[in-house]
Amino acid sequence: MAATDRDDPSRDRLVSGAAQAEDGGDAALRPRTFDAFVGQRLACENLRVFVQAARGRGDAMDHVLLHGPPGLGKTTLAQIIARELGVGFRATAGPMIAKAGDLAAILTNLERGDVLFIDEIHRLNPAIEEVLYPAMEDFQLDLIIGEGPAARSVRIDLKPFTLVGATTRSGLLTTPLRDRFGIPVRLTFYEPEDLEAIVRRGAEMLGLALTADGAAEIARRARGTPRVAGRLLRRVRDFAAVAGRATVDRVATDAALRRLEVDARGLDAMDRRYLECLVRHYGGGPVGVETIAAALAEARDTLEEVIEPFLIQQGLIQRTPRGRMVSESGYRHLGLTPPPRPAATQYDLLGGQDGDDETDRRPKTPNGDAEEEGPDS
Repeated sequence: MAATDRDDPSRDRLVSGAAQAEDGGDAALRPRTFDAFVGQRLACENLRVFVQAARGRGDAMDHVLLHGPPGLGKTTLAQIIARELGVGFRATAGPMIAKAGDLAAILTNLERGDVLFIDEIHRLNPAIEEVLYPAMEDFQLDLIIGEGPAARSVRIDLKPFTLVGATTRSGLLTTPLRDRFGIPVRLTFYEPEDLEAIVRRGAEMLGLALTADGAAEIARRARGTPRVAGRLLRRVRDFAAVAGRATVDRVATDAALRRLEVDARGLDAMDRRYLECLVRHYGGGPVGVETIAAALAEARDTLEEVIEPFLIQQGLIQRTPRGRMVSESGYRHLGLTPPPRPAATQYDLLGGQDGDDETDRRPKTPNGDAEEEGPDS
């Protein structure tokens, strides 16, 4: 269960890893066991060990923090953990827990060993975090009942449970909360081979006859994110159904994705608009982000959090102290020739340019000869 902001600028982008309303159809495509989960091999192997150890002891598993970019399978892994442990699964999101009573209602209804999944845990209210600390450490809930002189503290014993927190911004977690997770797991972007396997599995479950090169084409444009791959797969299926195609190959896939304005490297119209603005209006940079935001009529946060990260990962732009610059790879992606780099000027230790004769610093005549020193000089 993912909570998304109404004003999230990435919510309508086809290639965004953020959850969207249409992604609810992914539930049937999600793997249900560690064996069926593709990618994140090291993370899955470690989690499998921790699950087996907890089951062998008959104890609740230690708390788990899943962090990484959106769309990589944090919710799916949380569900797999609960299923492999053979316990109940309860899901909520940080912004949905408004007061301590909400958290208390959730925790007191958990059975022994249950998994509580909190998505976007970095958005928990600080007051809620304070209530969560003793619950995670001692499985006890300390609540204040009443107000003023009549207020009193009540301690409620909880059944041991496993908290699985998910966040896309682990840096926003407070240190006390982060330190209470015994098993931090970092999820990374998927390799094209893993995404291709995910796309083939999804096509099979959707009843779509997708060729190997068609699956590879979707995987190549999915930005290393299974959620994006699933979204592109469903759109390709729509185009194929309307066109009456029995089999979808690379050519049909490419045609569908081009109509959706997703190019060969996974860039969409917003990404290309950003690159073209830098090249055509500012000579490729460097140019400040505020200037780019004004030129594109976008908020600075949108550029820094939605558009620029993928362009930087692909090496298409550079962030420098002087501003943003389009790289040579960025020029080539737009079909343009990179401008020649200016020759670097070498200076010596005394401040003169390379090639100057530091031994002769006498004033020069108009024709370039050194002036002769008079007998009085």
